[in-house]
Amino acid sequence: MQDQRIEKITAVVINITKVLLIIYLGVEEVFKIIKSLQKDLDAEFDISRKWASQNYSILKKRLVERKVAGVIEN
Repeated sequence: MQDQRIEKITAVVINITKVLLIIYLGVEEVFKIIKSLQKDLDAEFDISRKWASQNYSILKKRLVERKVAGVIEN
């Protein structure tokens, strides 16, 4: 009787440990995915920032040229 009770308790403890391990590994995998996505997005944002900066410079230059030409009154 006592042995069966110990076996049941042991089985419950093992099952709880399995569930906790699965949860831990799942959370760890999610963090790996997030880290990977951040690397990819940082590269994309860097390209976008460069593109936006270049376009802003071009627009600013054109605005100055238009002012000098007298097209825009300020």
